[in-house]
This record gives sequence, structure tokens and C-alpha cells, in this order.
Amino acid sequence: MKTTKIIFWTTTILIFLFEGVMPALTSQTELAKEGIKHLGYPEYFGNALVVFKILGVLALIIPQVPGRIKEWAYAGFAFDFIFASISHFAVDGINFQSFFPLIVLAVLVVSYVTYHKIQRYKNITL
Repeated sequence: MKTTKIIFWTTTILIFLFEGVMPALTSQTELAKEGIKHLGYPEYFGNALVVFKILGVLALIIPQVPGRIKEWAYAGFAFDFIFASISHFAVDGINFQSFFPLIVLAVLVVSYVTYHKIQRYKNITL
């Protein structure tokens, strides 16, 4: 169980950094605005994404948040990564930018699976 918790917190903190801290600190830079524009999305879409990403990582990282909310956060991030990858494939073709969201999706899946292992263990010991 200790290993599962270490894996969970490591992957969840990586998601927290990639999807919460980095967008919060860089969303208003010219590079970020240009990236959203390059993919064909309006600027307000990038702002909305940042707000929901921050809310999502807070839901994942705060232990007191109900499980149903965490499930929605995991689902939202999964959709975000899949559609980010599709957007990059459609606009830029096959390159690292297109695959990177899928790599982060794999990290998210590990976090999700270990979260459920921890929850099952808690339910068994009650």
C-alpha cells in the first residue's frame, strides 16, 4: 500500500504541476496566447481552460474533496489531453507536440488507477 500511495502522489503532483501551476503562471504570456490562436481557438477559450484546469487539480490534490468530484476532474483532464492531441495532429501533423498530451494522459491514468486502489483498500479496512 505504501508503494501505491507513493505512485499516486508522485503522478498526481506531476499532473498538479503540468495542469495547474504551469498554466496559472504562463497563461497570459504571448507564447501561450499565440499557441491557443495557432490551434484556431479564441483567446477566451484559453482563459476558460486555465480556470477549469486549476479547479481540476485542486479537486485531485485535496483529500477532502468527494470522490464523485474527483471522478469528474479525472474525466475532464482525460478529455482535455485527448482533444489537445487531436488539435495538434490536425494543425501541426505528427510531431512531439501531438504526442505530449498522450504522455501526460498516461500519467493521469496511473494516478487514476492508484487512486482507486487506495480507495478500495480504505473500504476494506473500514
